[in-house]
Amino acid sequence: MSNAADFELLLRQALTPVDPPADMPERIEATLVNLTAMAADELEAWELSAMRDPRNWVRPAAAVVVGTTAGAALVVLRARQRRRRPRPNVLDAAEQALKDVYGGARKFLPKH
Repeated sequence: MSNAADFELLLRQALTPVDPPADMPERIEATLVNLTAMAADELEAWELSAMRDPRNWVRPAAAVVVGTTAGAALVVLRARQRRRRPRPNVLDAAEQALKDVYGGARKFLPKH
């Protein structure tokens, strides 16, 4: 019977809720910024003449996937950080969210 009690105690200790560190949003944002920058650097170093050989397609394709994913996650994270208080009107909240996402996405697009 004590084995069952010990097992229950171990389960309770293992499944105790843990609060995330206070600096977690900043660390996530810094990681996403670094991933986006590294992907952009990889794509900048890419030579168009090397694309004739399909074996050279892996690194640029991976850089596009990683950069796009990290950039989109960064836009969403920053949009959520800006939205501090709930809005009473759903349409106003949706409009503001779209503005935040559009404004954040424009920062990552190349300027012509």
